[in-house]
Amino acid sequence: MALTNLQQRIISGIIGGAGVVFCLLYNQWSYLFFLLALGVAGQYEFYTLIKNDGEDPLSKWGILNGFLINILTFLVLANLIPAKIFTILFVLIGIIYITELYRKSSNPFENIAFTLIGIFYVAIPMAMLHVAAFSQGVFSSQIVGGIFFMLWASDSGAYFAGKAFGKHKLFERISPKKTWEGLAGGLALAITLAVFLGYYFHDLPTWKWICLAIIIATTGTYGDLVESMLKRSLQIKDSGNLIPGHGGILDRFDGILLASPFVAFFLSIF
Repeated sequence: MALTNLQQRIISGIIGGAGVVFCLLYNQWSYLFFLLALGVAGQYEFYTLIKNDGEDPLSKWGILNGFLINILTFLVLANLIPAKIFTILFVLIGIIYITELYRKSSNPFENIAFTLIGIFYVAIPMAMLHVAAFSQGVFSSQIVGGIFFMLWASDSGAYFAGKAFGKHKLFERISPKKTWEGLAGGLALAITLAVFLGYYFHDLPTWKWICLAIIIATTGTYGDLVESMLKRSLQIKDSGNLIPGHGGILDRFDGILLASPFVAFFLSIF
């Protein structure tokens, strides 16, 4: 008997969630492996969508740049390599322009632009998670784990509150099912979890956990809306089919792509 979409979501969510939690909390190297795999898969999915729409980004160079941004940021923040090594990224970005010159394409501006968008939309937000993870001077699995836990709490709270109480549309033009009541429910559950994290996780004080919950619930929702906007422009329902019941990598982790820079900024300032 075929599983329903909800059953697929639950099963893949449990299995995938357990794997993600293990990678985030086991040690800094399992965390790095997960972020690298997530970044590469996310960029590959992004470039595949763009190619299916008739464009021709430099996918390999984009993914290589994204991979290096991700791993170099981690290694620099872990004090394993000097920060000046970042200069190699500007060399590789320059190679993108040179490579496009030899492709003799009729749309060089579009090809370069979509290549860079893949880096800025997927790779850099992944690297910003490292900034949050090392915001206390050393790697904190509590912080990175808490970020994902609160994002999932926000998503779950928004889903169930929207189902039960949703009446007022949040952004009907982009996502007809999202409501203000859902946003409030997601925010409430994320804040509740933040208080719990503040009690048991001591790398951050409770007030910072609560601030992070507000940031994540808000920007994570906008991250979902941004991805919906992009999918609508491409006239597709899901960004991929890698995760049964959830769609693709970008579908499942769209919230973190917008939330992570805001989280990193907050933790860097405070």
